[in-house]
Amino acid sequence: MKIVAIVQARVGSSRLPGKVLLDLAGEPMLARVVDRLQGARRLDEVIIATTTMPQDDAIIALCEERGWRFFRGDEHDVLDRYYHAARARTADVVVRITSDCPLIDAGVVDDTIAAFLERQPALDYAVNGGFPRGLDTEVIGAGALNRAWREASDPALREHVTAHIYRHPSDYRLFQLTHEPDLSHLRWTVDTPEDFQVAELIFRHFQDTPFSWREALALWEQHPEWQEINRDIQQKVV
Repeated sequence: MKIVAIVQARVGSSRLPGKVLLDLAGEPMLARVVDRLQGARRLDEVIIATTTMPQDDAIIALCEERGWRFFRGDEHDVLDRYYHAARARTADVVVRITSDCPLIDAGVVDDTIAAFLERQPALDYAVNGGFPRGLDTEVIGAGALNRAWREASDPALREHVTAHIYRHPSDYRLFQLTHEPDLSHLRWTVDTPEDFQVAELIFRHFQDTPFSWREALALWEQHPEWQEINRDIQQKVV
């Protein structure tokens, strides 16, 4: 069984243009995401799925410089991009990661994959919940991804890849790996300059030392002033 993490990435961003290539404590933010995924023991591959738009040539240049696998597809139909990227890598299981999550945690990724595998063949989709926003991990069986690609007709749902799946719980077998207590009010994703400032504070503290999300949480709790920086940022709604 081949498990492939597909990281969606593009330069275009309405609230923080070019964010995936911004220098985050010495490395492009996208490189931070890929580097942290390298620690996931259950992943066989990591691939960057970007668009065919000329502006995303810069992402391809970074991929080629770092030796990362990549795929180029539709800018807005991200479900189509994932479907063809998964086929290109003959993936049996796809792990969806977004490039605005530089604090993504390899242990959380592994745990979410394990929850999916332990429930086979009676599961199509697993997601984590109750973790700080920015540790988001979705695991989808190739069959379910293929079915969603064929059946999803709403462009808005296709843009968000898995929305068709989790909005049809009677048609797909779903599971959520839940963390207690619920920490989903903590915002570690990067969508605005304030979010980026938070991520940079965390990475600059640890410098190049590997750190887990629990170590980041302990640091976060030591700095309540950091929590105020992006507290009022509203997450985009699907």
